[in-house]
Amino acid sequence: MARLFGTDGVRGVAGRDLTAELAMDLSVAAAHVLGDAGAFAATGRRPVAVVGRDPRASGEFLEAAVVAGLAASGVDVLRLGVLPTPAVAHLTAALGADLGVMLSASHNPAPDNGIKFLARGGFKLSDAVEDEIERRLGEEWSFPIGSGVGRVRDAYGEADRYISHVLTTMSAALDGLNVVVDCAHGAAHMVAPEALVRAGARVEAIGARPDGLNINNGHGSTHLDKLQQVVISRGADLGVAYDGDADRCLAVDHTGAIIDGDHIMAILAAAMHGEGLLAKDTVVATVMSNLGFKLAMRDAGITVVETAVGDRYVLERMKSDGYNLGGEQSGHVIMLDHATTGDGLLTSLHLLGVMAKAGVPLKELASVMTPLPQILINVKDVDKGKASVPELAEAVALAEAELGETGRVLIRPSGTEPMIRVMVEAASEEHATQVAGRLADVVRKACAS
Repeated sequence: MARLFGTDGVRGVAGRDLTAELAMDLSVAAAHVLGDAGAFAATGRRPVAVVGRDPRASGEFLEAAVVAGLAASGVDVLRLGVLPTPAVAHLTAALGADLGVMLSASHNPAPDNGIKFLARGGFKLSDAVEDEIERRLGEEWSFPIGSGVGRVRDAYGEADRYISHVLTTMSAALDGLNVVVDCAHGAAHMVAPEALVRAGARVEAIGARPDGLNINNGHGSTHLDKLQQVVISRGADLGVAYDGDADRCLAVDHTGAIIDGDHIMAILAAAMHGEGLLAKDTVVATVMSNLGFKLAMRDAGITVVETAVGDRYVLERMKSDGYNLGGEQSGHVIMLDHATTGDGLLTSLHLLGVMAKAGVPLKELASVMTPLPQILINVKDVDKGKASVPELAEAVALAEAELGETGRVLIRPSGTEPMIRVMVEAASEEHATQVAGRLADVVRKACAS
């Protein structure tokens, strides 16, 4: 059987793949694995869980199922309502909860939804813990009765605790900055505009009217066209865009140019390095970060440590080796001094803070790095298990020698499809296209299924 947990929790079409029954079963298993269900009988203390969600319509019935499973297992539940994933992570720690649950499918369309569990302290789960929850699905349990049953209460006012937290991390007011913020009709639609205004910015919010069905629809970090248009038409200093659960952030400068996660990490890393705040003068990025980012960091005297694709792997490396800044090109940026996960609002506040301190446009700050042209070819219907065959390895070695220090090759088998991804960066788009095309031909021949 395929693993139920993916790279970011359990996700699927709500009502079909992700049913109320599955949501309840998962929460019961998670209660026993993470919440030490039954502790009330042994110690007189019930475990506590916090539950948040994004505004998807399906989140309403999934929340009810998750809350029911937790309470039936003897866990007290605080319902946080609609909040970003990083807010739920922060409140898991701040409220001393034994586990957290977030219902969201991030940047996916409205019919999808997902369940993400957080451990004590607000950190994402390891693969081993997720496997343990999955293994114990459907297990026969002895459920508590009477005073052992978990109690449920609403804690919607805790949103202000999160806003206050992110504001306390800032060292500069945003007075005078004109910002357009695109909330993707998602989880940040209330907290992000309020936090930015309280930080001193003048804010125009778009994508901030969720109806349960319009999340990510033409708005947010995966649809930047509208944000670019509004920033230019209003003469704003910049625009920031979150995804559905606001754990990532992208930006556009006053000209409408896109500032991706690599640019944001480069800006933050350079600023932190200059203030002596960048732990071990190192930033953690995935293998997909642009070579231009790595070259810029090298020139700035900053080391780049690489991980596999996925913000969870970035976080694991940061925690294990004592780094405090990392992220992905997609806009997941982790500032471990202030958050336990990627936090789009926190990232945007600190990006604006660097602008406010420097007194220069975002476009000038972003010039710290020059991205190299990047070509990605998805070679489909091949045997991805052959991605390391000698013929392909030889072709990659020749391509790397041809590109030298101003180019890069990455061959990655897909995690879910019979496909191998060929990524090439070079000094020119023409050169990158030529090399990627040659390598894609080798993949088709050498990795035929």
